[in-house]
Amino acid sequence: MSITSTSEVVSAAANPIDLVEEIVAANEWAHERASEDEMFVEIGGRWCDYRLFFVWQAEMNAMLFSCGFEMKVPRNRRQPVYELLSLINEKLWLGHFDLAGDSAQPTFRHSLLLRGSLGASVEQVEDLVDSALTECERFYPAFQFVVWGGKAPSEALSAAMIDPVGEA
Repeated sequence: MSITSTSEVVSAAANPIDLVEEIVAANEWAHERASEDEMFVEIGGRWCDYRLFFVWQAEMNAMLFSCGFEMKVPRNRRQPVYELLSLINEKLWLGHFDLAGDSAQPTFRHSLLLRGSLGASVEQVEDLVDSALTECERFYPAFQFVVWGGKAPSEALSAAMIDPVGEA
């Protein structure tokens, strides 16, 4: 099945990596612009340092984004982590978690589609980064409970999702 567009003119969005670089520099985050279409950023979080990776795909008018944290999942813990990923992804509105690379590092991924726009807005990039960091911070303990604590995925997720009540 294909969708027919009513627009004859296809406008290419501007490269959003330039905007990402401005935001990253303004926040004084460690970063490296690997190429015109790629950028790596490192941000300190509550539990660990997060590595953000932005890639612009001009042909698709999409910016691919990932946010990973340093946690190598040993082979003998991957099956329970896959189950945890499934449980976590059911709770997400945007993006998803998976295991990246040979080291099987938990990584949050999301794509920003920009077809028909002039490019990404500051708010879109900020929301992308903010939502990724929020989800990584929220679910990091669940990954720790499964990988290093040996807990069952559902038990680890329940323990990590406890919301504090009252004021300290």
